[in-house]
Amino acid sequence: MNFLKRVLGSTPKQELVSIPSGRLYLSRSQNSVKGYSECIFKDAVAAVRRTTTEFHYQIVVQRAYEEGEEQLEDEEDEESFDEYTFLIDEALHFRQSQSDEGQTIFAWKDLLGDPGDLYEFVCDDGTDTSVIKDFFQVVLQSQYERKYSKSSKLATDEELSEFIYVGPTQSPPSPKATASPGRSALTTPTRRRSSVQAAAATPATPGSVSTTMPEQYKVQSVLGSDEAELHIFDASTGVFLLQEKLVTAIVKDVGNWTYWLDVLSSNKHWLGFLISPDVNPVFNYEHLSFIFNYYSDDGSASSYLLHFKDAETLEHFQEILMRALWESLNQQSWIKTNYDERDYVLQAFNDMTMEDAPAAEEEEETEEFEDAGEEMQKDTETYDEDEEYQDELGNRAFQGEGKNSQLAVGYKHDRSFVVRGNKLGVFKHTPDNTLAFSTTIENLRTPDGKAFSPAKVMLHAEDSSMILQNPNKANSLYSMDLEYGKIVDEWKIHDDVPVTSFTPSKKFAQMTAEQTFVGISDNSLFRVDPRLAGNKLVDSEHQSYVTKSAFSAVATTDMGHLAVASAKGDIRLYDRLGIRAKTQIPALGEAIIGLDVSADGHWILATCKTYLLLIDATIKDGKYAGQLGFQRSFGKDSKPRPKCLQLSPEHVAQMQAETKQPLSFTQGHFNTGINSKETTIVSSSGPYVITWNLKQILKGEKNSYTIKRYTDRVTADNFKFGSDKNVIVALPDDVGMVNKRSFKKPTRESIATPVKAFRG
Repeated sequence: MNFLKRVLGSTPKQELVSIPSGRLYLSRSQNSVKGYSECIFKDAVAAVRRTTTEFHYQIVVQRAYEEGEEQLEDEEDEESFDEYTFLIDEALHFRQSQSDEGQTIFAWKDLLGDPGDLYEFVCDDGTDTSVIKDFFQVVLQSQYERKYSKSSKLATDEELSEFIYVGPTQSPPSPKATASPGRSALTTPTRRRSSVQAAAATPATPGSVSTTMPEQYKVQSVLGSDEAELHIFDASTGVFLLQEKLVTAIVKDVGNWTYWLDVLSSNKHWLGFLISPDVNPVFNYEHLSFIFNYYSDDGSASSYLLHFKDAETLEHFQEILMRALWESLNQQSWIKTNYDERDYVLQAFNDMTMEDAPAAEEEEETEEFEDAGEEMQKDTETYDEDEEYQDELGNRAFQGEGKNSQLAVGYKHDRSFVVRGNKLGVFKHTPDNTLAFSTTIENLRTPDGKAFSPAKVMLHAEDSSMILQNPNKANSLYSMDLEYGKIVDEWKIHDDVPVTSFTPSKKFAQMTAEQTFVGISDNSLFRVDPRLAGNKLVDSEHQSYVTKSAFSAVATTDMGHLAVASAKGDIRLYDRLGIRAKTQIPALGEAIIGLDVSADGHWILATCKTYLLLIDATIKDGKYAGQLGFQRSFGKDSKPRPKCLQLSPEHVAQMQAETKQPLSFTQGHFNTGINSKETTIVSSSGPYVITWNLKQILKGEKNSYTIKRYTDRVTADNFKFGSDKNVIVALPDDVGMVNKRSFKKPTRESIATPVKAFRG
């Protein structure tokens, strides 16, 4: 009993017992094509550690370094892991044995590997036998506490013997029910965390939880309810941990297109909150799960998982939840929309790992993406981690009143332009892929002398001029001569047509002497020709709608086909101006704030506040198979299905624990260039720049994105023209170019750690 009190008692220490010296191996089954055995750490420490969730513990194996070795490892391999953690569970089949040389071996299953693969920790000679005994005993007690959710202090030896594994050497695969359904693996390798990073890890227990519905809401009806298990994501272990075996999730109509979700068990009201896009919903049919974010009263975010008994129950819950979300955004009846549109919405939020394998043409497409990426790589110098200080931001010469807000990347010449209040900063792209401050164009003013801060800018006419939008004069645009650094003309568009946004007449028109460009208003799209006398709107190429369309963004292909998105969330595709759309893609609900199109028109990228949409515009079957939705209408039953690019809820929860701010994406962009294939997408939210790999998206790979965190909010970002490797990033007070290879897979460390200090 003294031993139990000493090891699993009320001590605040994180580590319960440790073995000071040993070696970690990954021993593979004899049938594995990967080889037989691999030494992970030649010198390591093994420990049992508490997690932030009661009754949950983990085995932690850390690399031990000799003096100076850690620094050498960091320089040689940034992606190597210093620590492996394993949630202690029956699924590990933990066991103890002796080597032929008499060394004690602790072994457990590799739940990510093939059947029969084992991790083995070989204790060094001279390890105290009492420490070995304590270690084995603590692991048994940890399994007992996890399984029964109670202290092991009073557990008898007979009760603990249930967890002594006596199966065959090559143990069978673990049952799916053992692991949390949101993640099949219980193993998390991580880089070593500093004490600051460790403290920043998201706790498994959320902050102050209020489940009371505010007084202004009154339940009008119940849309539906379903039973499930409730799990919470624990960042310290990297898994979803069971909170309650049986809860009921109830979706309620509380009036005025507003909906509420309650999660209750027989004796506890676990969660209650308004349904909104910030919930970040993900439906995973492989694990019969719904994953979402919940915000506590203190603003902190936690990631939860509801695990349903079967696919039918999950499908029912998905329909009522998405109905509530869609109706709250669109303020119209879900039931009155047609089946195809409802199915379109439901499919968009399914976990991308659950989509069918890519069709043959998509496999060919992924090969093209790969080839294009390799070709671009040849033109890019190898990234050197020592350049971290050099290629990071460091252009603080562009300072003064205001903050950086807009970014325009040159196509014709190696220049980028950043708007800061009523100033324009000019930056040169250097041969070693950095930005060098060139000059500042001061005091942006209209021809009649009135200062303004541009709301939007666009390079034009071989990058020799820039078109600027004055937020105080919605019916006009302004032309700046970049050679003289002066606004030289005001273009009155039309007395009755305020300009919402504008774009080049073709994808690469800014590289040519083309004078016309395309604009949109709230309910129309039109061509602008600055050479016209008087109003610059071309009447013959003006398409107007009687009803309020709420157009918000526009983009063009290399052929001049147009995509126009709205604040309602729908997208229209046109083959030319002046006629009605060939295709209208239904809205998911959120407003579209940005739009990009691949040069060939194959892919459309729409940016919403909490996710991006990737849409294949190619008609797949029927009479017009192979043509684009810009040229022909999709068949009634063959609307394109979007791929919803979301950050995983657990990553969102960790990010919001760091920033205390919800997701809010900046406009997403494809990499682009003449005769270049789009291979990568970039956007940002808060201090995080995120890139997605198109090839991985098409293969259905989950978490097909990398991140880079800065110390301040990212205001704008885009690729350098002709490259998918270099990203130009603007912060409120800095701007620079970074290599994509410096981005990291999202982990506790990469989410919590900003990049090194900037040079400047």
